[in-house]
Formats: sequence, structure tokens, C-alpha cells
Amino acid sequence: MAEEQSGIEVAVVTGLSGAGRSTAAKCLEDLGWFVVDNLPPELISTMVELGARARGAITRVAVVMDMRSRAFTDDLASVIKDLDASGYKPKVLFLEATDAVLIRRFEGVRRSHPLQGDGRLADGIEIERQLLTPLREEADLVLDTTGLSVHQLRAKIEDAFGSESSARTRVTVLSFGYKYGLPMDADLVMDVRFLPNPFWIPELRDLTGLDGEVSNYVMGQEGAEEFLRRYEELLHLVGAGYRREGKRYLTLAIGCTGGKHRSVAISEELARRLTASDNGKNAMAVKVVHRDLGRE
Repeated sequence: MAEEQSGIEVAVVTGLSGAGRSTAAKCLEDLGWFVVDNLPPELISTMVELGARARGAITRVAVVMDMRSRAFTDDLASVIKDLDASGYKPKVLFLEATDAVLIRRFEGVRRSHPLQGDGRLADGIEIERQLLTPLREEADLVLDTTGLSVHQLRAKIEDAFGSESSARTRVTVLSFGYKYGLPMDADLVMDVRFLPNPFWIPELRDLTGLDGEVSNYVMGQEGAEEFLRRYEELLHLVGAGYRREGKRYLTLAIGCTGGKHRSVAISEELARRLTASDNGKNAMAVKVVHRDLGRE
């Protein structure tokens, strides 16, 4: 089968205008899908074939379709059947909501419905609902977004289309030196200058927090172990909250005076602990960056 040969997954996102397609597209992008918005139906098969030939560069293709013509339904249904016959087995997501909610959403952004013409907003919604009924009946997953917040919709899409790795919060532990300024992209900043500075130990001055002697010195100081233990607990709590809110990237900045000894040693140890404690529930993918190491 084509899917087995190419390793490519295909998803088609469609549904009623105003039901959340844009949110779905952004969520799929965050999950690592290559997303194409409003591609003409006749070009979908070509797009999938190009992705299959990318030799692993593209493994997940999602096409987001909206209603622009009365030929849309028949064309898209035909393309889905062709992809299915070729072995790609596209997963179709259909988004919908009640008329009252759709009207409120359109009025909130002061836009007309693409099918209302000179008629009422409700008329356009009814026409679209009727035209899309065949696609809805064939969809693999139908999501009613009437009572869903943006975060709840993202969570449902992540459950349906995310992999274990893509659903993880990507954490960057960033060491830095205060004398070089605060990191502008930090979500959380922690100051470890409360620990004694190895700079004042002659045999440690020329070493860095990556060296075992410095790491052992820093971790042996009073308060270091308790700080790491409590901060790790806090980060798991915060990380879970971020995931519920749809935030998938988190930068933790750890600072000392020059970004050479204490912040480096603590960052390395914190990253090690976060990685070791990831039992699937914490869902963190951790990397370490030492911004100012070597600047002195």
C-alpha cells in the first residue's frame, strides 16, 4: 500500500464555516503535520504524492478545505475516494456547530457567510450544512465545537491526530549570565546566585558547570538539592497546566553572574531530573542550551 511504502499519513479537515477549521489547522501544525489550507480539491492527490516522494522529509500531510463552490462536495469526495484507493487511507475530520453558535461567531468578527449571497446569514449556513451532509456522513471523526473552548478543541484534535512525542511539552532549559542580560524569550526565570560562586575557588575558576568538579561543588552546597527538588515539582505542575492551555513550548532560564558555573551545573542537573522523571504522564521533551558559556 502507498501509506506503508511512503510512511505518509494524510488527513483532510473540513466542515462548516466558523466551526473551527483555522484552530484545527494551527493545532495540526503544532503536532508536526505539514498543513495546506484551501488547496483546490483536484490538487490534493498531487500534494500527497509530492509528500510521499519527499523521502521522509514530510510524513504527515493535512489538507484544510472550505466551501467555495457547489462543486466542492463532489470534487472532495472523489479525491478522498481516489486517495483511499491508492492506499493512503485519509482520515477525514469534520467540524460543525449549531446554527446559533455559528451565527454568533460570524457576527463577532463581522463577516458574511461565503454562501449567503444577498440572503441572511442563517440561509448561508443552512445551504452549507445541506451541501456538506454527504461528507459528514463519510467522515472518520465529527467534532461538534458548539460548547468547546479553543483549548478543549485543541485537546480533542491532539488526542485524534497527535503522536506521543508530538503531544509533549518541549522544554528548553537555558543557562545564562545576568551580566549579559536577561533572555528575552524566557517563560520562567530562576536566579541561582543564592549559591556560593565557584569562581572564587582557584582550582574551579577556569572550569565550567559541565565539569564534574564544579557540578559536585554546586550540588553540595546547602539549599541546592532542596531547590532542585521543589522547582522540579513546580515545573511538573506548571507543565500540566500549560498542556491544558495548549502551550507546547516552554523556556526555563537559570541565571547566575556570568553563566559559566552555577547556572550551567544547575541547568544540566534540572534537565537530567526532568528527563528521568518523565514517565509518560509528565510528557516533557527536554534540551539544554548554555547561552553565555565561553563568553568570559
